[in-house]
Amino acid sequence: MINKAKMNWLQMIRDHVANSFHIECDDLEVSPFDSQGGLGKMCQLSGAKLEPLLDELNEVLVA
Repeated sequence: MINKAKMNWLQMIRDHVANSFHIECDDLEVSPFDSQGGLGKMCQLSGAKLEPLLDELNEVLVA
């Protein structure tokens, strides 16, 4: 189940990808992610699943 914090992050990632067509870990250190805790917070929420999640998002959204 996705909690409210994770959903907020996924929505921010969705908005970022809609504008740039790609997302990387470095992107999580700039606005709007930095105001929500940046890469560290996203790692906290997703754990070891962060890089595979971003890879999958990039692969699926570019196709």
